Amino acid sequence: MDNWRVLDFTTFKGLLRYQRGQLIARFEDENEKAVPLADVGTVLLGLQTATAPALLHELAAFDIITLICDWRGVPAAAMTAWIDHGRVGARHRAQYDMTIPRRKNAWGQIIRAKVAGQAANLKILGHRDAEHLAAMVKLVRSGDPQNVEGTAAGYYWRRLFQSKFSRQPQTDDNRNSMLDYGYAVLRGAGVRAVMSAGLAASLGVFHRGRGNAFNLVDDLIEPFRPAIDYVVAATPPEMSLAHPTVKHRLVAASTQVFQPNGSSVATCLTDLAQAFGRYAEGHGDHLAVPAWAGPRSVADEHEAA
Repeated sequence: MDNWRVLDFTTFKGLLRYQRGQLIARFEDENEKAVPLADVGTVLLGLQTATAPALLHELAAFDIITLICDWRGVPAAAMTAWIDHGRVGARHRAQYDMTIPRRKNAWGQIIRAKVAGQAANLKILGHRDAEHLAAMVKLVRSGDPQNVEGTAAGYYWRRLFQSKFSRQPQTDDNRNSMLDYGYAVLRGAGVRAVMSAGLAASLGVFHRGRGNAFNLVDDLIEPFRPAIDYVVAATPPEMSLAHPTVKHRLVAASTQVFQPNGSSVATCLTDLAQAFGRYAEGHGDHLAVPAWAGPRSVADEHEAA
């Protein structure tokens, strides 16, 4: 399926259970709603949600990523199915044995795609400085030794929201909370993609946190972050995650169309993870990484204008 559904139960008060291939949500007023698990890619569970163990088993059986969220609704843990992939052992060994030049080459391609996506956002949102950011893509070398990513980020964030903005954790800004939530949902899709490709999620090419079980996921989702950024930039800054429509927008951001051919974020992430698996095993000298060009309808209107 090209557009997996994301079910957000972070504020849900009731019982979730399984019945004949469906997730059944029983609300406090005893009303129920059913969703086919075959259509679902990610489920977010809140602290007040009661869940039957049988449902958790079926979520794993359907290869659905389950994110356990804190009181803010931000994912704090993930439940994934055990890998059933024909080349999992070979791919884990290949990742471990990857040469430094191949790791650096992959990271360079990832950063080029990420910066290109950031430049696309500025262009679509009407910033005259978009071309300068787009030009930075050509400056990225293997491994990004000059930290073009960091330079581009500073340039990008100062212009994306047309106001003073900082991605520092202590900053009290609703947009930071929106970005964190959107990225967390995106990370869930990344976990699913990496695991389905038979890859070792902890063995990244750039991210190497000793306590991070998803270093590779954090590498591969970098080019997809601008898709979340765009939705946050299009959301009024006075809104917050407490607003009933904001989380829905951010969930939709991780399932939207990412490429002109109609492929969604989830599909492109899955394709990238599979491509990385082949690259890790030595197939090809170049990792093809997709770049965000903005929503097709918005991009088309911009070009027409």
